[in-house]
Amino acid sequence: MDDHHYGMDHRIVSALRARGGDPRVAGAARALSWAGEHGALWLAAGLAGAAVDGARRGAWLRGTALTAGAHLTSMGVKRIVRRPRPAHVEPLVRTAGRHSFPSSHAASAVAAAVSLGTLGSRAAWPVAAAVCVSRLVAGVHYPSDVAAGAALGALTARLGAGWMRGGAARG
Repeated sequence: MDDHHYGMDHRIVSALRARGGDPRVAGAARALSWAGEHGALWLAAGLAGAAVDGARRGAWLRGTALTAGAHLTSMGVKRIVRRPRPAHVEPLVRTAGRHSFPSSHAASAVAAAVSLGTLGSRAAWPVAAAVCVSRLVAGVHYPSDVAAGAALGALTARLGAGWMRGGAARG
């Protein structure tokens, strides 16, 4: 990444992390970060959907599996890229690992918004967007980390859409 973009990433993190100086904003960012850890919020939502929507139980479970797959894929990419987390701001939350690219929170959030959203989960997109922003406010990701994670999540969910609906794709 060239210096201009890297500098922009730094400035955006600094500006959004500064918003975390407001205790209400900090509390929301911490709660969203905690809920999204290891995709837990999304896995719980998918399993709850499967429990209450028997007619589409398989689709809910496959959408949940796609969400978990996006999260695991992003963790694998992190191990290859090994980009350090922002060091120029004090983080609001502890992180599971030292590497920031891509954001696994963003990957699972957007994968869930795409896959569970197709099943009628109206809250999925707004909550996914809030989780993505929370990672910047918490000071643990650069915008490019979140964008890459979101793209990975969307791609995973789109590639698995046919399988999720029980279509021709086998998995």
